[in-house]
Amino acid sequence: MKETLIDKHSTLQPSVMSVWKRLLLVVFCALPSALQAQEEEQVVQLQQFLFGYFSYEQAMKAMPEYAKVEQDMAALRKQYDNEAKRAEDEFNLKYEDFLEGQRDFAPSILKKRQAELQDILDKNVAFRKEAQRLIDQARQEALQPLRDKISVALQRLAGIRGYAFVLNTDGDALPFVDATRGEDINATLQNILQTMQ
Repeated sequence: MKETLIDKHSTLQPSVMSVWKRLLLVVFCALPSALQAQEEEQVVQLQQFLFGYFSYEQAMKAMPEYAKVEQDMAALRKQYDNEAKRAEDEFNLKYEDFLEGQRDFAPSILKKRQAELQDILDKNVAFRKEAQRLIDQARQEALQPLRDKISVALQRLAGIRGYAFVLNTDGDALPFVDATRGEDINATLQNILQTMQ
């Protein structure tokens, strides 16, 4: 009687081992189709991956504000050049005086005048370097609002067109573009910049 209960019990419930076998069989059968579906989804995502490209320099130069910045920089450079020319002329006059009188100067006066000329020359060189640094700094500060405007326009355009990113082509940074994925946005960007206030 005991055997019949065990036999009866074993026939009614499948063994735990056979359940795991069936479960693994189902998983292994479904796995290839799930992987294939995932690969197809990635291919579709790659096909939809778009980007824009443009020339930062062209965009900057197309802005009306750029001409004003260039005009202001030319005026500032002229001021510094005029001052450098004045200092150079002053140096040349003192140098001519030195050359004319050097035969008659006592050795201590000769050394003093040479030191004065060297000091003036050093100051003129330092002035030119500082002037160039100040001009470069003024240019960067004057162009920053234009850069900010380009950045805002790029963000708008990229959002509208669904670009993953936008590349700057200046300096041969982008030697090849796949036209099916990348779009030249120079003209569109310039139009947006013209309409922005």
